[in-house]
Amino acid sequence: MSKFDDLFKQYNCNLNDEEVKQDVDKILSAHYAENDNKEVYKQCLNQIDLTSLNGSDTHAEIISMVEKVNGFKAAFPHLSNVAAICVYPALVPVVKEHLTEKIEIAAVSAGFPASQTFIEVKVAETAMCVMEGATEIDVVISIGKFLEENYEEVFEELSEIKASCRAAHLKVILETGALKSASNIMKASILAMAAGANFIKTSTGKIPVAATLEATYVMCQAIKAWNEKNNLKISYKPAGGIVTTEDAVKHYTIVKTVLGNEWLNNTMFRFGASRLANNLLSSIEGKEVKYF
Repeated sequence: MSKFDDLFKQYNCNLNDEEVKQDVDKILSAHYAENDNKEVYKQCLNQIDLTSLNGSDTHAEIISMVEKVNGFKAAFPHLSNVAAICVYPALVPVVKEHLTEKIEIAAVSAGFPASQTFIEVKVAETAMCVMEGATEIDVVISIGKFLEENYEEVFEELSEIKASCRAAHLKVILETGALKSASNIMKASILAMAAGANFIKTSTGKIPVAATLEATYVMCQAIKAWNEKNNLKISYKPAGGIVTTEDAVKHYTIVKTVLGNEWLNNTMFRFGASRLANNLLSSIEGKEVKYF
């Protein structure tokens, strides 16, 4: 038996996908309505990593996004700003140069989104992102290696990347849509936390299946179990395909129900999104808003 088989045995990794779906439906049926209100919309807005991850991103486009964040308090003095700006590595210096608000600078790294490159490249890219000003690093697990059950190599890679983050927080993306089953999502969550993840995150947004409600439920259960066993609270970030206010409130409802109120802040819970911010603003203001 490998040390990872032993690790997984310490947690409930043998999950039934249909039972997970039923649990999600029960939670939403019982609690969605109580969270469908403007105060929750405001909280969700404050938990957004405002994201631009297009191959066509220009300096001018990123500067424009940063300036919108810088001007947010003047435009909406009754609301809290987003939590972070998330960009590709080469655009971190642009964000760093122009950002005046005290929010986080997140960079995707380590061969994002496929993670199919050499560990030396992953470590170097991560270190360079931090050197250029990133305070948070979002990386994808080596999905192929995980599916081959090469857990040792996945763990070692994440551990090396974590070390190269220095003081920056590490967000580990599981790409849950590629993992196929609740059991795999649970195992990947435990593996990422064991390797030192500060956040576990669902998806890149670059494949068809992104942040499902079932993935949020399983990952929150993993975080809960990890905290109960190790007395260590790990943060959570659903990302990819979360667009509408309803989407955000559903994920919020699952996080609140499974993990509790301690996670309902932008230190412990983020949304990776680009279009969500304007939709939440519209729901808060009661009219269409296209600010970001």
